[in-house]
This record gives sequence, C-alpha cells and structure tokens, in this order.
Amino acid sequence: MEQDIRIAVDIGGTFTDIEILDAGTGAIHQIKTPSTPKDPSVGLLTGIRQASERFGFPLEAVQYLLHGTTIATNAVLERKLPRGAVVTTAGFEDVMQIGRHGRKDVYAITLEQPEPLVARRFCFGVEERVGADGRIIAPLQEEGVRRIASELAETGVRSVAVCLLHAYANPTNERRVGEILSEMLPGVAISLASDISPEIREYERMSTTALNALLVPIVQSYTDRLAGRLAEEVPQTQVYLVQSNGGVSGLAKAGREPARLLLSGPSGGAAAARRLSVELGEPNLVAVDMGGTSFDVSVVHDGVVSMVNEGEVDGLPVRLPMIEMRTIGAGGGSIAWVDDGNRLRIGPHSAGADPGPACYGKGGTALTVTDANLLLGRLDGKSFMGGAMPLDREAARRAAEIVAAPLGLSVDRTAAGVIDVANSALAMAIRLSLFEKGLDPEDFAMLSFGGAGGVHACEVAEELGIRRVIFPAHASTLSAWGILWSDIAHDLSATQIGLFEDLAAGLGATASRLVAEAETLLAEDGVAPEARRFEWAVDLRYAGQAFDLRVPLEEADFSAAGVARASAAFHALHKQRFSYDEPEVPVEIVALRLKAVGALAKPVPARRAAGSAKPAAHARPVHGRGAAVDTPVWERDAIGTTDPVSGPAVVEEPYTSIYLPAGWNIVTHSAGALIADRITAQ
Repeated sequence: MEQDIRIAVDIGGTFTDIEILDAGTGAIHQIKTPSTPKDPSVGLLTGIRQASERFGFPLEAVQYLLHGTTIATNAVLERKLPRGAVVTTAGFEDVMQIGRHGRKDVYAITLEQPEPLVARRFCFGVEERVGADGRIIAPLQEEGVRRIASELAETGVRSVAVCLLHAYANPTNERRVGEILSEMLPGVAISLASDISPEIREYERMSTTALNALLVPIVQSYTDRLAGRLAEEVPQTQVYLVQSNGGVSGLAKAGREPARLLLSGPSGGAAAARRLSVELGEPNLVAVDMGGTSFDVSVVHDGVVSMVNEGEVDGLPVRLPMIEMRTIGAGGGSIAWVDDGNRLRIGPHSAGADPGPACYGKGGTALTVTDANLLLGRLDGKSFMGGAMPLDREAARRAAEIVAAPLGLSVDRTAAGVIDVANSALAMAIRLSLFEKGLDPEDFAMLSFGGAGGVHACEVAEELGIRRVIFPAHASTLSAWGILWSDIAHDLSATQIGLFEDLAAGLGATASRLVAEAETLLAEDGVAPEARRFEWAVDLRYAGQAFDLRVPLEEADFSAAGVARASAAFHALHKQRFSYDEPEVPVEIVALRLKAVGALAKPVPARRAAGSAKPAAHARPVHGRGAAVDTPVWERDAIGTTDPVSGPAVVEEPYTSIYLPAGWNIVTHSAGALIADRITAQ
C-alpha cells in the first residue's frame, strides 16, 4: 500500500512548525526549523525535507499540505504593500480618510488614526447610485469608469478595490465596474466589495476590500512560488491555506481573497483548542499560544470557539468572520529594555529569528525573555531544540548585564524581573479576553502551547486564579497540529435589516441562495456531497442599537419557534456580555450567515497507556519565587498517568520545556496531555 502522508505547517516569526501525519498508521510526528522571513517557502521546504529524512517517507507520498502563514499579516503590519486605488460612488471618495471616530485612549488630547491604506489622490468616484433596498436610483455612467481606468493605467497601480454604495443589496453596478476595469487594466488585481464583504458599514467594507486588493499581488506571488517549488519536490500534494475562520481553502481562492488569511497561523491553535476541549472533557478553555514573537489568546466557552464578524489588523477594520483572538507582542524573543522612567519593559519589539535572542549566538545582543529563562535555569542550553540548537548562557548573561546596570540589580534579579513583567503582560491579555465576554478566569482551565509558553503558564495561572493548566502533546507545534484537524470552510453572508419576526418569512429564500453559492464553492474544492455541512448564524441587536451579536441558528429554522429560540439566545448572550438584557425590546436582524464546511479526513487520536511515573533524569538549580533551588528535571514521557509529580520541577521535551512551581502537581492524561493542578495557594 502506498503511503498517505499529510503535512500541516505553521510559519511563525521565529520558527516554522511542522506536523506530519501518516494516515495509514495514524502516527504523528513533529519537527521545527528556523523561519526564513525573506521567503517563508524556503523554510517550509527545508522542514519537509528534514522530516522526510528523519521519519522515513518519500516526498512523493505527501498527499496534502495544510499551510498556515503570516505573509498577509506581516505585509499589513510592515506596510509593505503595492500601490493601489479605490473606486467608489461619487461623493464618497473620502471614506478611507474619514474612517471612524474610535478613541481607544479616552484621555489623549489628539486622536491618532491609522494611516489610510490608499492615498486620497488614488480614490475615484463614479456616477451611479444604488439604494439601501437594492433599487438602482441612478444608472452607472460607464464612460466615467473608462476615464478612471485610463488614468489608473498611467499611475502604475497594481490593485484596485471597487466599493460602491449599497452594493451588498444589489451588486449589478459594482460587477460592471469590475468588468470594465479588468478589460482595460490587464494584470491589475481587481477586488469587489460585493465578493469580499457584502455587508453594511461602508468604511469597514471599503477597508476590507482595499486590504484584500493590496494583498492579492503579494499573496499570489508567494503562492505561485510555493506551488512551483512544491511541483518540483512534492509533486503529488494538494495544497490548502488556513483562513482566519479556522478552515482552509485552496490556493486559487486564497489568491483571490487573501484578506481571509490575516489570522491564518493563530487560528490553527484555536482549532486545536476546540478539539482538545472535547478530548479532555474541558468545555471551558482559555488557549494561550506563546511563540518567539507574539502571545495569542483565544477562548473556548461551552465547547465553542469564540468567533467575531469583524477583526482588526494594525488599527484597520477587517469585516470578515474570524476566530476571536487577542495578540500582544510578548514572546520568547521579546526584548527587555529600560524606559526613561527607569522601568523595566518587555516588547513589543522582538529579536525574531534573525539574529534572535542573545543566547542563540547569531549576533543578537539584546536581552530577551528566552535569555532570562535560560539564566534562571528554566531552560537547558544543551537540550534546546532537541539538542540541535545549543544556547550560549554567557551571551545571555552579557545581554542581561546591559539591562541590569541602569536598574542597579544583579543579573539574576534582572532575569527574574523580566519574567515577572512578561507574566503580568500575559495575565492582563487573558483577563481582557475573558472579562470583555463577562467570563471569570476561575471557571476556565488554561491550555498552554507554543515553544515558549510552558515555562510561564503555571505562574500566569496563579496570577489569574486558574487552578488547572493543560500542556498538550506536541505543545510547541500545536497550531500545526490543530491545522491537521481543519476542514475546508467558506463563509457567506447576506445583509437583512429589519425586525426579526417581520423578515423571517423571506429569509428562507435568502438561505436557499446562500446554500446554492456554497454548493458551488464546495464542488470546486472537490468535496463530496456527503462530506458537506452547513452551519447557520444570525447577527441580532435590539431595535435602535448600533452594534450586533452573532447568534447560532439551528438548521436555518425561520419558523415562529425558531425565531423565538434565536431571540432567547440573543437575550442570554447580551446579558452575559453586558450584564443586562431587555426582553421587552424588539429584536432586529442585521445579517444571515452561512459557514459551508467540507470535511477532510481526520487523524485517529492515540491514547496513552496507564503507568506510574519514572524517576527524574537529573536535577539542576532553578530560580523559582526566590533563590535558586535544586530542581528535578523530568522527561515528558516519564510523567505517569497514575501518580502525579509535585513541583518544583522542570519537564522537558525536544522543542519546549515546562516549569512547575511548588504547590502544583502534574500527571499525564490518557489523551497524552499533561495536566497540572494547583494544590496549595502561595
């Protein structure tokens, strides 16, 4: 029988994480390799070759490659975007510049708005008008579109976003504008708002469409390079890219709609959290992914991952369904520094993969969180990355001395301070992610993963009052592991504004149209009818409100009973989020949403046989809450399923380490995860 190898890849700012599934045997392997920021596909192919040699499979056996990438996010954050233009309804050319009056710092004297994606001189208006009800009030003046196309041809733009007023209600004029621009501007990427974000709120829709248009040349260039290299080295593979909604899409759609990739990498971790919530019987999980550059927080509540209809990247709204994620610049490579007030600060700047932390020995001189953990004994310089990448303790000490001097502290006190400041930042991000949903951290277990997370998780949990921390198998590559469980997913929506009860009778026809569109997309992906699944939701609000909440809808049921159930769920969710509800106020619908899922084959989870703990491998001095203490060091596989190991202890595996403080016990779950429980208050 031929081997069926499936590979999931999560390319981060510092490391590229790879999970390899042998579908025939069910075996899952992991490997990490340094990322190559100049061309991420180089690091990806390097990792696949290393995996082929280490785990003994031919490259020709790779059938599927599921790929999470930060290429779109990085292009936006660094503003390395091509020149683009916006075509909109005449009179609305200034929407990008006006934006929204969102004051995040209420005490700031001046309001700092994000730099518009498209300069005003590249925003053009065409004569046409569609009403909010979809009626064409003024026909499109096609000659005006042709004049704009001729002018754009002289400017060298590579992308055009077309966002006409109320095109979500009737896209006829917008589609015609797209046809003319495509005809007159060959080779220029054209994105239509009615395709990308067919919803109300003109600024958010225009921002999303402009982001998509500007990212098309970048992402298509990358996917073309990737496809070319894979065709040479891994010719049989089918490639999918991970989207912000936790599903995957083919390269063609990813190239057309790259704005859907903006949370590509982190969404794999959320998918893993949802899966582990079921396996471990933990319906409430706060999932924290601490890598080399960032710290990502997502929430599983009652077994469901939190989703939002709109996210934000670098202050810019993205009106697309995505997993709700909070990200801060606090990873293992985050740089420690002293501000003008002589306070120790961490991040958001990162040493990244090149040169990396000082202890990497690649020329970095700045003290990072990883350097501090090495100095405190929580990391072993000899066994880092499975021994393939030994760490330079003296280089870390020299970096710490630079920061310690202005603080008047010893190197050890400075390193401990770095960890304390980092832990406080991590705890604050988790608090905000839960408090804003009306949730209490004490009702949650923490799922800790990412290469840098294990040495911080228990202390952060203590600060939050969380009494259980879960360290999954393959913790350092869990986002890639989660991607292995992903399905093809397409999000479709239709704006429908009015009282829910009044519009319910006509929603069935809208739902049928969305299903037809979804069936076409899934058929293009080659998904068999029996593998297709549809998940419905509605955006609801109280009459008069300017914001809405996403509420699941069972089986697209628009009967009186179905509307009543959805409305009751909305009241309950509103009370949870905002501490009040108003059942006597009429409920309005804003949008009908459909997620079309094409199920891919899943790996079979392995179970851990029961057994007692084996002796610790050795011991070393580790700084905990005070001075260094001689601390036993355990191999992960030595932690048993029956008798827990008590802290203080260090648990090591090839690509990550766990620091277990005093007052905690740790044991292996039958699903392979390590479960740490707090047994005493410190």
